[in-house]
Amino acid sequence: MIENRAKISTEEQMAGIIEPVCIPPSRMLEFRPREPALPQEDLRAFLDGRNYRADKLLGAHLCNADDVAGVRFAVWAPNAKRVQVIGDFNDWSKDGRAIHLKSESGVWHGFVPGAKPGGRYKFHVMSALNGHAMDKADPFAFYAEVPPRTASVIWDLHYSWGDEEWLRRRRHWNFAASPLSIYEVHPGSWRRVPEEGNRWLTYRELAPRMAEYAARMGFTHVELLPITEHPFYGSWGYQTTGYFAATSRYGTPQNLMYLVDCLHQCGLGVILDWVPSHFPEDGHGLAFFDGTHLFEHADPRKGFHPDWNSAIFNYGRNEVRSFLISSALFWIEQYHIDGLRLDAVASMLYLDYSRKPGGWVPNKFGGRENLEAIEFLRELNRVVSEKHPDVLTIAEESTAWPNVTHPEKDGGLGFKMKWDMGWMHDTLRYLKRPAIHRRHHHGELPFRQVYAFREKFILPLSHDEVVHGKGSLFGMMTGNEWEKYANLRLLYGYMFGQP
Repeated sequence: MIENRAKISTEEQMAGIIEPVCIPPSRMLEFRPREPALPQEDLRAFLDGRNYRADKLLGAHLCNADDVAGVRFAVWAPNAKRVQVIGDFNDWSKDGRAIHLKSESGVWHGFVPGAKPGGRYKFHVMSALNGHAMDKADPFAFYAEVPPRTASVIWDLHYSWGDEEWLRRRRHWNFAASPLSIYEVHPGSWRRVPEEGNRWLTYRELAPRMAEYAARMGFTHVELLPITEHPFYGSWGYQTTGYFAATSRYGTPQNLMYLVDCLHQCGLGVILDWVPSHFPEDGHGLAFFDGTHLFEHADPRKGFHPDWNSAIFNYGRNEVRSFLISSALFWIEQYHIDGLRLDAVASMLYLDYSRKPGGWVPNKFGGRENLEAIEFLRELNRVVSEKHPDVLTIAEESTAWPNVTHPEKDGGLGFKMKWDMGWMHDTLRYLKRPAIHRRHHHGELPFRQVYAFREKFILPLSHDEVVHGKGSLFGMMTGNEWEKYANLRLLYGYMFGQP
């Protein structure tokens, strides 16, 4: 179906700019061919929390009905009174030319003849609870308009990959016995084009430059800060609304696939920062989706995150688990991602995380452990390990929670690796001190050995240490310019020399 996007120029694809594909009014919209049926087994599995590629069931999918080309739309909104799909194909009409979806077990679906790739759309959802109506982006959309615009975009994800050799070698890769050197990158901050208003590079522009640099510097992997679609650029992607959509800021989904393909062909793995811990409450997003707390907990003591003013997933809900695990497998299988680094795992594990006394709800045993989140993480890691044992799952977990990287049968969470946040903080605190004072603080260095071999640790020097006015790692070092460079070399050497 790629040829159907011929109206979109190569330059527009690279820049991620999509002009509306406006289909003039015609009898196509009046004619209702027989709608393709929803696969009942997939639907039941989604409702039971066992559909791990629910993106193939829900969302916008190009298909034919009675030899008529169009798109099947499906969205989960069990507490809606009415759902319409609005978009370029019906001039965004909610009245005379409205397209009503029909409900089946809480999933609303319908076929729109004549809808094409590149067309924009949203779901107009009227709540059965209070009659309140909202225009929502598709939670399963593969693509979206360039922010601050918020419509979803119909898209075909076909791409001809050239990384077969990389994937073959990855299947035999023993990560525990192999060197790992990961280059963490925010795509929009990595090099700019000063001749063109200091704009950021597109996925395609990044591909050869990043591959050459990372390979020359001896890295084994590139870790991308979240490229899942997000409305607020300043969040660096950590406030995600599109869990199946690559952000259009840098180009099309195929352009991102090209970047991953290029890195793979240059011998570099790709890790994606993925955020199942919380999501923003923007009106077009997941929050209050059908007039009820659908994806998030209704009780703010469990469903609202005080640190980030965002919503927390209801991990005990079957459909939410299907949604999140499907997102993880989508990036692994559709984009050939080699690893997922889960952000803010500690905030998922503790019911009282960043909360004052009385501001949280104990679990059924009276404890502070989030039992639903624990089971979700175990299920996620189990599914990923069963389907893709050569793919890494990495936890950003900042506490002493036990057995993060141990298998579930041993009471663990099942992650392949865990960030050693303690090493990062202790080491930077030590190296920030003037050299003459360090001899009084040597205890900060060997403390890691107390716990170093209880988990499969990876040592980070991450974006968290250079944001919010903290400055660069070079700027944190003490002394004059020569001494700063010497200290930075010492930091990197010490990091690489850790057992």
